[in-house]
Amino acid sequence: MSEHPGTTWLASCSPSPGAVRSAWKAGELAAVPATEWRAVEAPLLRSVDAMQVLGRAKRLGPVLAWAEASVVWWLVADGAEEHLVDLPLLILRPPLWPLRCPPAHEYLCGRIWLEKPDGSGLLTDPVDLGAAFSRGGSLAGGVYR
Repeated sequence: MSEHPGTTWLASCSPSPGAVRSAWKAGELAAVPATEWRAVEAPLLRSVDAMQVLGRAKRLGPVLAWAEASVVWWLVADGAEEHLVDLPLLILRPPLWPLRCPPAHEYLCGRIWLEKPDGSGLLTDPVDLGAAFSRGGSLAGGVYR
């Protein structure tokens, strides 16, 4: 059985793919530094609403949830600072912030991908994410690969 393409992509985003795979093999979350994306932290319930909007528009990238803490992390394309800084529900994590995540195809340590990475590098456009979290916002941007 081959590895899920999103899992392969996640491991490849790390400077140490072997360490990421070793953590997963041991049943642990792997710390994948945000080198290919920016992580945006948001409340779980509000994110589910935003996912519906972005999903209908076919503009939804990977979203990791930790239900116990009622939080999700959106993987977004570059440009997040200028588009998300004024939205109080969103916390933009710094470049190289280590996202502690399971493989794309597994639930692990209370975390699950609500929208799995598909292996293509698809990310949510920060303009679209900002619009989905703003009242009356429209989806003007696109999906980035």
